[in-house]
Amino acid sequence: MTLDLDALLDAAVDAAEAAGTIVRDAFAAPTNVREKRPGDLVSDADFASERSIRAALARAAPDIAFVGEEEGGQRAEVGWFVDPLDGTANFVHGFPVVGVSIALVEHDVPVLGVVHAPMLGLLYSARRGGRARCNGDSIHVSDRPVASSICATGFPFRAKTQRLAEYFPVFERALRDEFEDLRRAGSASLDLTWTASGVFDGYFEQNLATWDVAAGGLIVREAGGVVTDWQGDDVAWLHSGDIVAGPPAVHARIIELIASAASTSTV
Repeated sequence: MTLDLDALLDAAVDAAEAAGTIVRDAFAAPTNVREKRPGDLVSDADFASERSIRAALARAAPDIAFVGEEEGGQRAEVGWFVDPLDGTANFVHGFPVVGVSIALVEHDVPVLGVVHAPMLGLLYSARRGGRARCNGDSIHVSDRPVASSICATGFPFRAKTQRLAEYFPVFERALRDEFEDLRRAGSASLDLTWTASGVFDGYFEQNLATWDVAAGGLIVREAGGVVTDWQGDDVAWLHSGDIVAGPPAVHARIIELIASAASTSTV
């Protein structure tokens, strides 16, 4: 399959903007909020956003597979991965850090990404080999010294009992010894785009899904950053959801922290 990435990017932007309108209109009074699993919320807006995106992308590219967080789909060598409302807990609590994330993945590599923050008026986009942008303007990862960096993170809420023992030593070293500070906004797609644009200087989290990270990860890469899993693998993060992203120096330091924490915990 030959992909016209420019045309597909335009279609993804249009789909994200339409879905963003759905999310924004529902923000003040979300309906039918329920738990998919402990701590993982969903609402009618999640489903309405996903169905809108699915329909729009099917019209633009009917031969490309689609996987959404809420209603699934068929994985293929080339396919869309969509989080229709990233940060549903934020959304339900009236915290406007929520995103719509659309990625196109080819042979396990993201080649196109769009992340729209409808409550904040921000739209991030990139395609393979093209500049990363926010609202049409080029963006780039930061060049702050590692010691002055503020990094984003997220707690492994989907597997707290299994992953916190691994996560906390990295969190502690990052906060206490290495960086100026840490932030936890609660939307992986926006953590990644804010890393791409230099708002944050790096990002690390565990146990996310492909639709959480694919678009934002591609945007970080096209903004000059590095994206890998916690062991430095530049492909495995897309499946494991264990992700480290940032400018080369900060990324390398987070990887060192992870390795140091792991070696200490096994002693």
